[in-house]
Amino acid sequence: MLRVSENGRFLVHQDGSPFFYLGDTAWSLLQRLRREEVDHFLEDRAAKGFTALQVVGISEFDGLTVGNAYGEVPFHDLDPAKPNDAYYRHVDYVVERAEALGMYIALLPTWGDKVGPLQWGTGPEVFDPETARSYGEYLGRRYRDSAVIWVIGGDRDPTEERHYATWRALAEGLNRGDGGAHVMTFHPQGGSSSSDFFHEDPWLDFNMQQSGHGAYNIDNYNRIAADYVRTPTKPCMDGEPCYEDHPVRQGPDSAYFDAYDARKLAYWALFAGAHGHTYGANGVFQFWTPDREDRFGVRRPWQEAMNLPGSAQMQHARRLLESRPFLTRVPDQSLLLSDSGTGGGHVRATRASDGSYALVYTPLGEPVRVDMAKLSGEAAIAHWYDPRDGSARQIESLPTGGEQEFTPPSSGPGNDWVLVLDDAARGYGTPGGDHG
Repeated sequence: MLRVSENGRFLVHQDGSPFFYLGDTAWSLLQRLRREEVDHFLEDRAAKGFTALQVVGISEFDGLTVGNAYGEVPFHDLDPAKPNDAYYRHVDYVVERAEALGMYIALLPTWGDKVGPLQWGTGPEVFDPETARSYGEYLGRRYRDSAVIWVIGGDRDPTEERHYATWRALAEGLNRGDGGAHVMTFHPQGGSSSSDFFHEDPWLDFNMQQSGHGAYNIDNYNRIAADYVRTPTKPCMDGEPCYEDHPVRQGPDSAYFDAYDARKLAYWALFAGAHGHTYGANGVFQFWTPDREDRFGVRRPWQEAMNLPGSAQMQHARRLLESRPFLTRVPDQSLLLSDSGTGGGHVRATRASDGSYALVYTPLGEPVRVDMAKLSGEAAIAHWYDPRDGSARQIESLPTGGEQEFTPPSSGPGNDWVLVLDDAARGYGTPGGDHG
C-alpha cells in the first residue's frame, strides 16, 4: 500500500521507498473492454512504465444504465444499496491483473454525473450522502487489500453544500470500509484543483488538478506551484493535462494536441513540484471504436491511439527522476539566471535540496544560463537528456560556482531538452539509468 512521505511531498510505499505516480486516463475501461482487451491494454501500459491507471467505476457514458462489455450494470434496480456482484467481479479482474503487472488502479467510484453542476449522461441521480457513504463502504471493504488509489469526484466541481456533503460521505465510507488503507484524492473539472474545495479535509491525502484541454501551453506549472506552497503540506500533481490527439478547444478547427504538448505539461508540472503526472490520449480514455458515437473529436480507435508516441515517452520522465535521489527534489527557479520565459518557451528548473543535482527543462531548446553555486561539490558533470527517447549525452565536467550558459543540441518547436547537472563526487551515472 501507499502512504504520504514524511516530508509531505511525495507518495511512498510502506517501506518508505518512492512511488512515482505515472498515470494514464483509462476512464471507460471497466465499461467498454472485454477481459482479453483489458489484458492487452494493461500489458502495453505496464511495458511503457505506467504505475497507475485512472479508471471510473461508473462511467460517464450512461454508466448506470448501459452495461459493461458483458451486459452487467453496477446496481440492481438503480439502487446503490444493491450492488451487482457480477459487475464488480469484472472490476476485481481489472484490479488483480493491474496489480500482477505492478500497477495501481486509481479508481473513481463514480463519475460526477448528477452530483455536480454539469449533467453528462442520462442519470438518474442516485447518490446523496447516505447512499454515497454506503457505496463507499462497500467498495472499501471489497478492495481493502488491493492495489488501489481512491479518486473522489470525476470532472465535477462542487458548487452546493449537498455536493460537498456527498463527496465527503463517499470518502468517509471508503475509509470506513478499508480502514484507511489507501491514499485518496479528488479529480476536479478543468481549470480547478482539489485544493480549491477540500485541501484541509483529512481524507484528502494529495492534491490533483486538471489543467485540461482548453488551449496550448496552459501554465500548469503556476498551478502546481500554488498547491505546493499550501498548508498543510500535501503532494500535488496534474491529473488531467491535455490529451494527445485531442482537439485544442480554443485553437483552430484543425488543431490537435500532440506528443510534444503532452511532454511539456509533464516536465513543467514535475519540475514545479508535482510528485507524479498523468498522461492521456483521446481515443484511449473513452476506448472508442468506429461503431460508437464520435465524441470529443476522436480520430482513431483506441487500439491505434494506445500507440501514439506520447504514451511511450512518459516513461523517460519517470526514469530520469528515478535515476536521481527522489525524495529530496524541490522546485527552484532561482537556478535560472536567464529569463525563464512564458508561453510555450517557459523554462522550468528543479534540484535536490542538498544541491547534489539540478535539472532544467527547456521546451524550445533555447540556451539557459545557470547559477552553478546552487550545486554542491567542487565539480559538476553536465548532460543533455532527450525527453523523446530517453537518451543522454555528456557535455563536460566543469567547476561549480559562478554562472554557466548551456546550449542544447537542437532548438525549435518539438526540440525540448533537459539539462542535467550532477555533483561529480556523487557518481550518479547516466541520467535515466539505474536509480540514484
